[in-house]
Amino acid sequence: MDSKILLPNNDFSLLGGQHIGAILFFIIIGYLLIRWGKRSSPEQQHRIGVVIAFVISISVLSYTAIKVFVGPFDIQKDLPLHLCNFLGLTIPIFAVLRKYWMYEILVFWVLAGTAQGVLTPDLDEGFPHYRFLKYWLEHAGLVLFMIYASAVYRMRPTLKSIFKAFGAIQIYLVFIVGVNALIGSNYLFLMRKPEHTSLLDVLGDWPFYILVEELLILPFFFLIFGLFKLSDYFSRSQYSRQESGINRSAI
Repeated sequence: MDSKILLPNNDFSLLGGQHIGAILFFIIIGYLLIRWGKRSSPEQQHRIGVVIAFVISISVLSYTAIKVFVGPFDIQKDLPLHLCNFLGLTIPIFAVLRKYWMYEILVFWVLAGTAQGVLTPDLDEGFPHYRFLKYWLEHAGLVLFMIYASAVYRMRPTLKSIFKAFGAIQIYLVFIVGVNALIGSNYLFLMRKPEHTSLLDVLGDWPFYILVEELLILPFFFLIFGLFKLSDYFSRSQYSRQESGINRSAI
């Protein structure tokens, strides 16, 4: 099969044209979807969110199907167990049910974990390879969706959410350690660093980078929580200024 979607290439590079282009593309798409969502009825807002979530999930399922039926499929690499793959498969559940406890966990997992994959992609293949398409639909799509949920559904994490998300990630890590030990894999990069440049390169060698990550998780979660608080503060300040202007005009 000689389709460009399937043919391997090495066209992608960190901070190269395709990297920057993909980020800008999803920033524009995200802005338009959030703007559309804010102007829509609650029912339409829900439908938009569900469509975004299922597009992400389908990208993960399609990638796995291509690996299984076209090959090569490697059980040590291609099961959807990396955090972003797992999130991509489960995000439609949240999109449909919109349970707040799910949001509490997902918002920190996505904005702390998946966002790193947007900034430092573990990727060789460039456009139009299917792995490139899946990677960006998944990673940038997850970030877009959680920002959409926060901006359009008006959901916000609390201080308790930080510790819920931290506890949940520990459970998932223990599960993945068991899987890695059983099949000799390296899901979540718990056995060794990824082959490509990533933020893990500055955290030391194995297993110390895992310990450093654990130490950084809570401060990073607090930072994300702080950004939400800061965003809400500026939104309230802007609203107060607008209200003051309206009142002065009416006098």
